[in-house]
Amino acid sequence: MNNSEQVSRILLPGERSGSVRVPASKSAAHRVLICAALGRRPVTVELDGLSQDILATAECLHALGAGIEQSGRELRIQPLDRAADQRESVLHAGESGSTLRFLLPLAGALGRKAVFEMEGRLSHRPLAPLDAVLREHGMHIEQDGDRLFCSGQLRGGDYALTGNVSSQYFTGLLMALPLLEDSSTLSVRGRLESADYVRMTERILELSGIVLEKQPGPVWNIPGRQRSQLPERVRVEGDWSSAAFFLCMGALSDAGVRVDGLRCDSAHGDRAILDLLRSFGAEVIIRREAESGGEADSVIVRRAECRPLQFDATGIPDLVPVLAVLCCAAKGSSEITNAARLRLKESDRLQTTAELIRSLGGSVLEHADGLTIIGTGKLAGGTADAHNDHRIAMSAAVAACLCSGPVELADPACVRKSYPAFWTDYESLERRTR
Repeated sequence: MNNSEQVSRILLPGERSGSVRVPASKSAAHRVLICAALGRRPVTVELDGLSQDILATAECLHALGAGIEQSGRELRIQPLDRAADQRESVLHAGESGSTLRFLLPLAGALGRKAVFEMEGRLSHRPLAPLDAVLREHGMHIEQDGDRLFCSGQLRGGDYALTGNVSSQYFTGLLMALPLLEDSSTLSVRGRLESADYVRMTERILELSGIVLEKQPGPVWNIPGRQRSQLPERVRVEGDWSSAAFFLCMGALSDAGVRVDGLRCDSAHGDRAILDLLRSFGAEVIIRREAESGGEADSVIVRRAECRPLQFDATGIPDLVPVLAVLCCAAKGSSEITNAARLRLKESDRLQTTAELIRSLGGSVLEHADGLTIIGTGKLAGGTADAHNDHRIAMSAAVAACLCSGPVELADPACVRKSYPAFWTDYESLERRTR
């Protein structure tokens, strides 16, 4: 039986050690593929691993008229024809919030009539106030169950959004507005959460030759009539969100775990895992290694102390499930705050993280916007459910490192959303019981 067919998986207890190379950053890959499809010339994108979310974006860009050819670890992108056939495009977004939120403004900027087909909880995740702002500037948007219909030509002008719902709204607009005939401004009302993801967007747009004039606020002045021009070959950096699971395994292992292919100068917010692991008491070592296409970092993490953590999840919501599990290894109380947005992910991640910990013998209190983990230094094992959430499934694998007995995990195949080879990489690590 292969992983995609498994109803459950037995995770044996014990610490893990060894080395892995994590897949390409989902966050960066979405942005690079979109900029390549909007460009003037073909671009070859090098990336390790093609998750379901990245495939969703690639397939949607193909439906809009871009040429997409895969050869091993490379995607060859032929730019879409902006004057192509205007018949309705069917865009299969799957469960990818990034795909939907990035490509909805793009469809408007191209003046395309399209229907987004959504799966899982995606149709229940918020689009407001992005949808209202797009309607104010010329788009027609209507949802019918798991289908979202859009049409109309997006116009330049003044755009303003609150910053506390999703940074993905700003990324979608920053990639779409340069295509318009007229210039635009994009303003943030209040605090911009997950701002590092917007900085990643700015970096990739700068690499593409797109001009954004940023002022305090922040406010972006965005000239119109621009077209992306990425280098002919772009390598996507390794994914810090995926690396976090193995780095946390290293923090529970005397021998440690090494993760290759990362960049410590990345704009990815989840690189904050390194500082959090240091606060936890783990030993963190960074090594720079030459790699084709640039420099990459290898990160080694080993067990030292295990101290309780207190952290604000505002900019790093994806780290909450795995760090909550890690906190079970520290004797005492750990606090995670400002994590209410997790209730709107692939699962209600505050609820499902708490359920995971309790199902394995741990103690946790669930709050409206966070968690309190009462660590004892160990977990017992038992039966856990991933709830079709890739980050809960991978957190269960970290939890097994703390357990005295096996973990039976329901729905392990959901890791395909972000990390299809996760279980192969996990099993490649050496296991040792204390």
